[in-house]
Amino acid sequence: MAGTNAPGLREFLREFPRMAVRPSGTSDLVLKGRFTFTAASNEHGQISDEYLLTIHVSRDFPKSLPRVTETGGKIPRTDGFHINPDDTLCLGSPLRLLLNISTAPTLLGFAEKCLVPHLFAISHKLRHGGPLLFGELAHGLLGILVDYMDLFKLEKPEQAFRALQLLGLKKRRANKYPCPCGCKRRLGKCRFNFRTRKFRELSERSWFRQQAQEAEKQLEIYRSRLRDRRLKVEG
Repeated sequence: MAGTNAPGLREFLREFPRMAVRPSGTSDLVLKGRFTFTAASNEHGQISDEYLLTIHVSRDFPKSLPRVTETGGKIPRTDGFHINPDDTLCLGSPLRLLLNISTAPTLLGFAEKCLVPHLFAISHKLRHGGPLLFGELAHGLLGILVDYMDLFKLEKPEQAFRALQLLGLKKRRANKYPCPCGCKRRLGKCRFNFRTRKFRELSERSWFRQQAQEAEKQLEIYRSRLRDRRLKVEG
């Protein structure tokens, strides 16, 4: 079956035995079932819970992230619970998630470092209310851009967007463009070049190009909001 060679599949199924491989009409590996977990934090205590999940794992995992859908209707479809427009869980900014699993690039690593912490936060919110735990992002692409600003150590969303664009180019070509940090030097002559190296190792150039295309849409919305605010102030 396609995808059964996904790294860490056997360990994932051993750790989460109520999940199982299901037939797929695509090259994706599809896992369905009851995802049961127990997790704890020093501040928020221990939580045991379960969710009906469908997980789509692409052939190029871990260079791209699994897509997770909660199918039991347990998680409300509201902004406070971070469900994407395609009904998948918004686990965090894609680049940060790739960085999180880079030390354990397996399905079990994805479950332990990305999925379980998110579901722990969801369960806590369902039981106790309040915001999601562990540094909740603003919902949508704008929140992702803000997180990329933090990852790249940049000050403006436009700079983070430009960094994504350059990561989508061959390194030799990207080095000829102005550095997104604003130093007015070429990327190849700036220390920011060293900061991008670890990110280049996380995925393919095509993945970064796709991220940049999606970020560009939100950047236009961000710019439009800034223009509206200026007009209100001037008016």
